[in-house]
Amino acid sequence: MGTAILPDLATEILIPVCAVVGIIFSLFQWVIVSRVSLSSEKPSGDGKNGFTEALIEEEEGINDHNVVQKCAEIQNAISEGATSFLFTEYKYVGVFMVAFAILIFVFLGSVDGFSTKGQACTYDSSKLCKPALATAAFSTVAFVLGAVTSVISGFLGMKIATYANARTTLEARKGVGKAFITAFRSGAVMGFLLAANGLLVLYIAINLFKLYYGDDWEGLFESITGYGLGGSSMALFGRVGGGIYTKAADVGADLVGKLERNIPEDDPRNPAVIADNVGDNVGDIAGMGSDLFGSYAESSCAALVVASISSFGIGQDLTGMLYPLLISSIGILVCLVTTLFATDFFEVRAVKEIEPALKKQLIISTVLMTIGIAFVSWIALPSSFTIYDFGVQKEVKNWQLFLCVCVGLWAGLIIGFVTEYYTSNAYSPVQDVADSCRTGAATNVIFGLALGYKSVIIPIFAIAISIFVSFSFAAMYGIAVAALGMLSTIATGLAIDAYGPISDNAGGIAEMAGMSHRIRERTDALDAAGNTTAAIGKGFAIGSAALVSLALFGAFVSRASISTVDVLTPKVFIGLIVGAMLPYWFSAMTMKSVGKAALKMVEEVRRQFNTIPGIMEGTTKPDYATCVKISTDASIKEMIPPGALVMLTPLIVGIFFGVETLSGVLAGSLVSGVQIAISASNTGGAWDNAKKYIEAGASEHARTLGPKGSDAHKAAVIGDTVGDPLKDTSGPSLNILIKLMAVESLVFAPFFAAHGGLLFKIF
Repeated sequence: MGTAILPDLATEILIPVCAVVGIIFSLFQWVIVSRVSLSSEKPSGDGKNGFTEALIEEEEGINDHNVVQKCAEIQNAISEGATSFLFTEYKYVGVFMVAFAILIFVFLGSVDGFSTKGQACTYDSSKLCKPALATAAFSTVAFVLGAVTSVISGFLGMKIATYANARTTLEARKGVGKAFITAFRSGAVMGFLLAANGLLVLYIAINLFKLYYGDDWEGLFESITGYGLGGSSMALFGRVGGGIYTKAADVGADLVGKLERNIPEDDPRNPAVIADNVGDNVGDIAGMGSDLFGSYAESSCAALVVASISSFGIGQDLTGMLYPLLISSIGILVCLVTTLFATDFFEVRAVKEIEPALKKQLIISTVLMTIGIAFVSWIALPSSFTIYDFGVQKEVKNWQLFLCVCVGLWAGLIIGFVTEYYTSNAYSPVQDVADSCRTGAATNVIFGLALGYKSVIIPIFAIAISIFVSFSFAAMYGIAVAALGMLSTIATGLAIDAYGPISDNAGGIAEMAGMSHRIRERTDALDAAGNTTAAIGKGFAIGSAALVSLALFGAFVSRASISTVDVLTPKVFIGLIVGAMLPYWFSAMTMKSVGKAALKMVEEVRRQFNTIPGIMEGTTKPDYATCVKISTDASIKEMIPPGALVMLTPLIVGIFFGVETLSGVLAGSLVSGVQIAISASNTGGAWDNAKKYIEAGASEHARTLGPKGSDAHKAAVIGDTVGDPLKDTSGPSLNILIKLMAVESLVFAPFFAAHGGLLFKIF
């Protein structure tokens, strides 16, 4: 079998060092962003209005002192709105977290009647393992750790985004390049903080748990799965709650403001404008941060569980065991170098260079990561080892595992590029959707839906090939590390993703602060590229979720002692067909929630326009606070039923119908959830960019459809409004549904295997 080149001590030093480097780098980027001043105090130098000429390009007759002050006020309002919403959300989620933690402890503790005696190990009955009560206690601790880390990840992301939005607006006065770098650096702060925190907390948890578990690695890594469950359950509420908040405000603002009152997007006269900008931060930033953290935590946990019952765990090979964490560690270093290409090595000087710069980030990080994975596989893995494969130990070579990680990494890049092709207005699919607006909203909706369905084809083939290759080489462990490969460049992926909402907010602030048309054009260009990058980020999240949930499914099947999952048995087939229905039920709930909340928002915005004199003239300020309250109340109330559906389904199926039916439910929800998630995200992204294509009027074709306010533009706005809940609420939440049900089933597998299937036992 051989031994790895890298000694255990070096592994134990390398992982935390890489995590700390990531945290230091993110703080360094934050310091650079904070140098953009938001105060109107006079700096050294004798420029116009208290600013040096180097700081700002002269505006067309606008008092710079007032502009900076206004930007600071608007940023403050957005930040306060986002913070108060997240605190309200976390209060409700905190109650759930405590209740679910108790549930985990009671269910897992009861597996062996709360006995404190050691028990025979699940996979090697000749050995004695720690009691089930210990697994219950440590799984509960891991769950709370994962939940808290997920909440912190989302909250920090939101804080960084609301700190950077106005600074990006002010930098846009110096040119599009400066604004791009500010927005991108801010995204990088979030990306590196999240990747490094996730890795560091998981590493510390493993080492603390080891103090109790000692040589019982099987029990240790089984209890660590609670970390993934905690991360994803918080992400679900963050994504659904944030998604309902942002889209209720967005739909309400667009329908009344643009279509009825013919005022531009983010106009300060629109009462829902602050709620809309707050929503970008709580949905697209905080929700997305928690979501990708959950994916990372779960893929790491799935890989560690399978490794603990393979030769790495049996032979107590720490370096081989921590191979998944080493991939993530090298990923942080690779992303660090990649980020420098965007911020320091090459400068964006024109609008047309924005999208290529972001695309290069994906390509550079993937190429460098391939080299990084080859290096880690060479030093951290023995030349051959065995991997647990449903009851047998399968021999695997280190180069085969390297290919498993690479196939996931490159599948992620393919999914990213296909998503870009279908959602960027630089390519024909979105231009065709824009063109269909000539004949009204109906044809726009038809073309958009067709585009979404078609955009599923290549990503599914990419996922299918990576599953086949990785499973052939290294069974379920191969799929788990393929998912980790896709997420290994998470810091860069998150930086690109967070850049979008920051740019969107920057545009909103420019409009509300009354800055010139030129500035708004620059922020719109940043935002259009941000829309595409957000769609790419969602593509990564959905692709990795498919691989992660399959790996967790494999771990669940092994842990629940199911020898085969036979689709022809009625127990499994009924699970399969019900599981395939769940994403539709979940989507119906989230879409209806957005619709109901938007209805209230539209009525409130109309009421203000009709009853408060002076709003349209700009002499009276609208009542922003009422709109913020409508969004907050609706999202808190409406996030509970979809969350309950996802969290309770595995428990109900496992307890009443048993592990075979549950395995069918997991397979069904995975297969249908991935398809709906990809098509929903891409349809919404395409409609949004078709609207922006008409608004920008950058090409001859776009100018024939425009300008703003034309019939074609109004049709595009309707398409964009229909797509909003698809791309920002239902679509992104579905990838959490498929992962969360799988990881929850894995955590509760010992209980389901011991006491599940009550109905089948009765009949």
